[in-house]
Amino acid sequence: MQIGFIGLGVMGRPMALHLLKAGHSLAVYARRPEAAVPLAAAGATLASSPSELAARSDVVMTNVTATADVEEVLLGADGVIHGARPGTIVIDFSTISPQSTRRIAAALAARNIPMLDAPVSGGPVGAETATLVIMVGGDADVLATAKPLLDCLGRQIVHMGSHGTGQIAKACNQLALLVNAEGTAEALALGVRYGLDAGKVREALMGGIAASRVLEVFGDRMAKRDFKPGMAARLYDKDLGFVLELAREAGLELPAAAIVRARLDRLVAEGKSTQDLAALIELVERGSSG
Repeated sequence: MQIGFIGLGVMGRPMALHLLKAGHSLAVYARRPEAAVPLAAAGATLASSPSELAARSDVVMTNVTATADVEEVLLGADGVIHGARPGTIVIDFSTISPQSTRRIAAALAARNIPMLDAPVSGGPVGAETATLVIMVGGDADVLATAKPLLDCLGRQIVHMGSHGTGQIAKACNQLALLVNAEGTAEALALGVRYGLDAGKVREALMGGIAASRVLEVFGDRMAKRDFKPGMAARLYDKDLGFVLELAREAGLELPAAAIVRARLDRLVAEGKSTQDLAALIELVERGSSG
C-alpha cells in the first residue's frame, strides 16, 4: 500500500517515520521543504504538491495545524481532491472544527474519496513512541481497511461514530486535559504560597486520588518551571475554541473551560504562545486570567 503524508511537524514527522519503519512505501509533502529532510533521508519520496502526492497514494494522511490548513491541502486549488483516485482513503489526524470536518468529508465523498477524521491524544511523546490514542469518525468499513496503518501509530483506536465524531471526542479530551491542568496549577501555586515545595506537593498528590497523567507530566514541568514547548499553548487555545463552540451549539455552560480559555488567551497576548501549557502556573500565581 502506498501512503502519502502531509504535515511533518512535531507530531507528523515521527508518525510518518513509524510508517516507513513498518515497511510501507511513503511519499511526503511539506509546505516547509526543510521539514521533509529527515523523511527523505529515511527513504520517503518527495511530492511537489498535495495533488501530486494523492495521485501516487492509496491512503493520504494529514496532520496540520488549523481548519484552514486542512481545507487548503485537501480541497484547495492544488489539493488532494484534484489528484486522488476514486477509493483513495483520506485520514486527517489534525484537531479541527467538527463542522468543517463534515463539510470536507462531504466534498471528498462526492468524488468517491472516503475520509476518516482521526485526531490523536498523547502529544509528542505518544507520537515518538507510537502510543497515541486515536479517536476516529467515519465509516466503519473504511476504518477496518485503515486500521493496520493506525496500529503502527497508536496503542488504542476508538471508533466514535460518523464524520466529525472523532473531532468531538478530541474536544472532550482537550476539555478534561485543560481543566485538569488549571487545577494542577492552582493546587501547586496554593501550596507554594504557603511555603511548601511544589515538587513535594506534586509528589503527595500523585500518591492519592488526585493523581492523573496531567499532574504527572504538566505538574512536573510546573514544579520545575520548565516551559520549553512540548505542544505550544496556542494550540490548546485553538482547541478550547472548538470546545466552547460545541458547548454554545449544545446550550451547555462550561465555566471551567471559559476560565482556562481566558488564561490561554493571556499567554498568547503576552507573546508566550509557543510556551508549554505548564506556563499556566505563572498566570495563576499573579492572579491573571484575562
